[in-house]
Amino acid sequence: MESSVQTLEFQAETRQLLQLVIHSIYSNKDIFLRELISNASDALDKLRLESLVDSDLDADTSDLHIVLEVDRDARTLTVRDNGVGMAREEVVELIGTIAKSGTASLLEKVKAAKDAEAAQSLIGQFGVGFYSAFMVADKVTLRTRRVGTAEGTLWESDGEGTYDISTVEGLPVGTEVTLHLKPADGEDGLADYLAEWKIRSIVKQYSDFIRWPIRMAVERGQEDGVSVTEMQTLNSMKALWARARAEVSEEEYHEFYKQISHDWTDPAEIIHMRSEGTFAYDALLFIPSQAPFDLFSHQTKRGVQLYVKRVFIMDDCEALVPNYLRFVKGVVDAHDLSLNISREILQHDRHIRGVRKRLVKKVLGTVKDMQANNAEGYAKLWDQFGRVLKEGLIEDPDNTEALLEVISAASTHDAEAPTTLREYVERMKDGQDAIYYLTGATRAAVENSPHMEAFAAKGYEVLILTDPVDEVWVDQISEFDGHRFQSIAKGQVDLDDQDDSGDDNEKAQREAEFATLLPWLAATLSTQVKQARLSSRLTTSAACVVGDDHDITPQLEKMYRAMNQQIQPVKRILEINPKHPLITGLRDAHTKNPDDPALPELAEIILGTALLAEGGDLPDPARFAKLLTDRLAHTV
Repeated sequence: MESSVQTLEFQAETRQLLQLVIHSIYSNKDIFLRELISNASDALDKLRLESLVDSDLDADTSDLHIVLEVDRDARTLTVRDNGVGMAREEVVELIGTIAKSGTASLLEKVKAAKDAEAAQSLIGQFGVGFYSAFMVADKVTLRTRRVGTAEGTLWESDGEGTYDISTVEGLPVGTEVTLHLKPADGEDGLADYLAEWKIRSIVKQYSDFIRWPIRMAVERGQEDGVSVTEMQTLNSMKALWARARAEVSEEEYHEFYKQISHDWTDPAEIIHMRSEGTFAYDALLFIPSQAPFDLFSHQTKRGVQLYVKRVFIMDDCEALVPNYLRFVKGVVDAHDLSLNISREILQHDRHIRGVRKRLVKKVLGTVKDMQANNAEGYAKLWDQFGRVLKEGLIEDPDNTEALLEVISAASTHDAEAPTTLREYVERMKDGQDAIYYLTGATRAAVENSPHMEAFAAKGYEVLILTDPVDEVWVDQISEFDGHRFQSIAKGQVDLDDQDDSGDDNEKAQREAEFATLLPWLAATLSTQVKQARLSSRLTTSAACVVGDDHDITPQLEKMYRAMNQQIQPVKRILEINPKHPLITGLRDAHTKNPDDPALPELAEIILGTALLAEGGDLPDPARFAKLLTDRLAHTV
């Protein structure tokens, strides 16, 4: 029995809002079914909760479920649940909210919700998810009866000018939403929403892990000319992250990882965590055992899958994982989350920042545990993802300390095994206050650099940094455990002072001997160097070039130019070895005849060999080759 139908008219602003929902907010029409199934799942959750709270509630919770029903002849798709249902006033409040007064201000809020953090949970407040059905339907019929009530409610609308609402008798407890699909025009693909394969596909993608069974009658042939159907459950309901770790086997974890990552190898580490309290969520993360081929591609998608109450929201949620952890795969399932109106763009509110912070801490803690307890596993992880993790030293100042604890680097201490910074500090010589390092293109280039000579001779360990990212982070991180980072190719380095073995009189005598040559060298080579000075870092080479403490390195300068960033050329400092025969010979020749025209050419050769020794570029290779061959010709 049905009471008289009450027809209400949408306001003009509401009509605009519906058009926004139907045509602008959702980028994928498939979302409508996700929204309706999600609403049904919420209704089942509410009935189960109410039945636990109220023992006198006349509710059958023995078989809570969702049913999808297709009528191809009538072109209808129905989503039915036996959940808590709605009373008439709830229908008006939850489903018809956008038809109430004040929709002009509501429309402004919806438009602003695309970017504004203040617009939280609009989909729940205004029933917009329900209205996504009008993307595919020209009429939507809703029948519902709330548990504990005798009368049901019928709501119907074409999404245009009006909606009808009436009271009906004889409805079962729960909610039924029937979509009358729009007429097919041959290209819109709406007929697919009546096809078994399409419905299965949407349920698998968005609603596979919902805790309640999603059932559909599936045709299984014919008998005596009559179609035979059987009821099948479409979703797996196996959300591994919602179970205790002890209840999940390694095989199940590995299978799930391969499913979400499209990787054929087993993960290196499994991180299963649960957070309860004001903002509850479950997380199941994986650290892969090998890097994907596109790890350093600008088009690489990053982020973990985001679910809300087991309903799939998005595949690559960047808000939850920083860029330098883009190799981490997995799922985060939030129990209560602030979303924008489309449920497709995550609101960056304090809850999300809190989840992100805890995920990062957990991942870095896992890497630290591997470093301490699984040396082989950590070595493989660092080989695959070390370059990416070091990006965090540039991007994530809040976790600098944790990142410095887990990074490794090659060093002169061991030709094979890298070292951690903690191990380096433990091996520092007495009186050493700096962590020495040198950047370069390859290990061989760094080890053979003239800058290494004094450090090798005196037994000081030097970190060998050859990744491009090293050029950047060492300039931004000042210290580790109270020890500053010091490039051995920058600034003044006097190991004699550090060893307390220097002779001040000897140094003063050397400086006096070269007092005339040094300013002459600086003036002669002024287009390339800004200063010439005696070196304490050279033992066998004649000269080297170094930078001031805050100068960028030649490698970093190249990187900036490769990115089309215009920067001023950086002049460096020429350091000469006062004990090298070539340098003492130049000094003596300059003292004897400072106007000798061959001396400037010899100065160019000395600078050129210093640049080549560190793997640098010559400003004029052809000129350098001619100067060198001409000089060699005089010795033959």
